[in-house]
Amino acid sequence: MPRPKTKDQLLTAMRAEHGGLEQALTALTPEQLTTTSPITQWAIKDVLAHIFEWEQMCLSWYQAGLKGITPAIPGEGFKWSQLPALNRQIYEKHRDRPLDEVLKDFRGSYRQMMKTVPEISEHDLFTPGRYAWTKTTTLGAYFISATSSHYAWARKEIRKCLKGMP
Repeated sequence: MPRPKTKDQLLTAMRAEHGGLEQALTALTPEQLTTTSPITQWAIKDVLAHIFEWEQMCLSWYQAGLKGITPAIPGEGFKWSQLPALNRQIYEKHRDRPLDEVLKDFRGSYRQMMKTVPEISEHDLFTPGRYAWTKTTTLGAYFISATSSHYAWARKEIRKCLKGMP
């Protein structure tokens, strides 16, 4: 799917990629969702928690920006070059959470995204530097990364996880 350049394209990509991800999940057992893969070192549940956390970070950046606050991006104490360490911290934060809680948060966060994005104007989403904290990029780029691109990544991770299972 091409990278969205409009709000309609973003919403379409979000629905399509999340739908594909949900479809992949429906075929899996709780054991498959919670078994750590020897290939990825994560369980599928961890992938879903990762998506939830990044969506929530994106929403918090947007909310902070609306208040004129420059959020700590990508996370407090982290630079973009330190994403592996930030992702490890996210994994540690969620790894022991029960599957039902992770699924609830994963699905609730998607609903939150699907409520928030339509409320943002096209101009606010796709004008570079519209918010001081986005600098030369667009707010839309952050939402794309946290949603549709992440959902596509998650489906690939699920395939990797399943390859490593007995």
